[in-house]
Amino acid sequence: MDDDHLIIARAQTGASDACRALVERYQGVVWTFCRNLLHHSADAEDATQEVFLTAFRRLDRYDPDRAAFSTWLLTIARNHCCNRVQQRQPAGEPHADPLDGGSSPEEHATDAEVWQELDRALEHLPLEQRTAFVLAEIQDRPHAEIALIEGVELGTVKSRVSRAKARLREVLQDWFPEPSPVPVRRTS
Repeated sequence: MDDDHLIIARAQTGASDACRALVERYQGVVWTFCRNLLHHSADAEDATQEVFLTAFRRLDRYDPDRAAFSTWLLTIARNHCCNRVQQRQPAGEPHADPLDGGSSPEEHATDAEVWQELDRALEHLPLEQRTAFVLAEIQDRPHAEIALIEGVELGTVKSRVSRAKARLREVLQDWFPEPSPVPVRRTS
């Protein structure tokens, strides 16, 4: 947003109202992103706080000529969430199939269960595919912005999103037997 630069300049001077304005403007986007990567609301809340603390400590490093503030902030969020996910899972631990041991689709009755199943499926994607998918399909970010956030080439982003969609279709085929798109929660 255009007035981000003014608010950021004020926040760099320590103006608490400017910091609060940035948090209010971007906390929903950051929380949703963290929630979709970490799968637990409490973890997402903790991560969101850490992301903003990190951003305010490093605000002098933000370069508006390189990226929008939201892109810079989501880069911090991505790195923070990736670190948390990697710390949670011991090296070499195999990923379980998210639908193994579960009930048949006919036994599931509510939309909430469908979203829980999608969350489980997302949790078992490789981290690079998960972050790209969440940014593209849930956060509705353009692929070029995702490339900046992920620090990779545009083609890599497209490949990761495509592979994530293919894996999700495969894992969720019992839920959505018709060749329809994977459901996506969009945020405003």
